[in-house]
Amino acid sequence: MSESMKGLKRTHRCAELNGSNVGEQVTVMGWVQKSRNKGGIIFVDLRDRSGLLQIIFEEADAGSENFAKAEKLRAEFVVAVVGKVEKRAGGINENLKTGEIEIRATELRILSESETPPFPIEENSKTKEDLRLKYRYLDLRRPDLQRNLIMRSKAATVIRNFLAEEGFLEIETPILGKSTPEGARDYLVPSRVHPGNFYGLPQSPQLFKQLLMCS
Repeated sequence: MSESMKGLKRTHRCAELNGSNVGEQVTVMGWVQKSRNKGGIIFVDLRDRSGLLQIIFEEADAGSENFAKAEKLRAEFVVAVVGKVEKRAGGINENLKTGEIEIRATELRILSESETPPFPIEENSKTKEDLRLKYRYLDLRRPDLQRNLIMRSKAATVIRNFLAEEGFLEIETPILGKSTPEGARDYLVPSRVHPGNFYGLPQSPQLFKQLLMCS
């Protein structure tokens, strides 16, 4: 059963926390990567687009109700966690940006439950491409694909900022227009408002450019 996040506001993304935040009370949100119940203590790896963060649940700190909810956590559950940042007791994990810290949870809300995903949400997946494409919304959660999307976004932002500083204007031209006779195949989309008429993908986008330049 999903809980409301009313009254909660995320203070940090998972990988934004580090040793300088030790002692702070924080609120983090994300997907459960994995959960390990060691009997009396539950370790949860929480994931968002910034990276992974280890959460610790103990009944003495979180209370019996939150601990019982933590026992139900599975991969891809969406959760919000309130807790205190501490140095890791079990040694530093050199493979994680947040490897020197962990969150000792005092509150847990399950924002969305999940069925067992059809493949692991992990980097360099060995899952066949046809299955990953069938569940593309899950595939895009994988860290390596998210890094690609973030890099593409940053590159587009740099290009846009440069052109804006040079005095260029960014203007969107129609995706669909009146069909024009061309040598290539025309891709037509029927008009719902005007039966019998069609829109076509612009075969001559330079006409829009010339129109804007003249105006």
